[in-house]
Amino acid sequence: MNLSYRLVSGLVLLASIVGMAFALYLEHFKGLQPCPLCIFQRVGLMVMGLFAFLGFVHNPKNTIVKRIYAGLASLGILWSAGVAARHVWIQHLPPSEVPSCGPGLNYLVDVLPLKEVLSQVLTGSGECAKIDWTFLGQSMPVWSLVFFSFLLLVCLWQVFRKY
Repeated sequence: MNLSYRLVSGLVLLASIVGMAFALYLEHFKGLQPCPLCIFQRVGLMVMGLFAFLGFVHNPKNTIVKRIYAGLASLGILWSAGVAARHVWIQHLPPSEVPSCGPGLNYLVDVLPLKEVLSQVLTGSGECAKIDWTFLGQSMPVWSLVFFSFLLLVCLWQVFRKY
């Protein structure tokens, strides 16, 4: 099966839009407030979507440019998958090892440099260990990790496939 670069980029873009729409639906209509790790996962999904959008609209003829767009999309979704894996790990810690809850992300962004915010958020907090939504017995970060891993494989396939 020979799928066009534009079609795959469009499908990756659509997956990004659907993923963000679902996250926003859960937040605004179901009342699930995202923890800092959830917000960071969204950032990577949006980065992937941005580069998929650029690849879809530009539809470059040059193989190197195609690989650059796909590679940058891969980096975005790799970030999301890595943060989701960290989130799953935090959720599976014994209660005695869960980090204590710190200040909210808005406060951290207002008072700390970006490097320190990243460090604080990625170490996790107690709110990130809380499981308040499940589907088929798995938490949101587990399903996010599955979704992001699939998208990472598609993006990497775009990078390395023959054109």
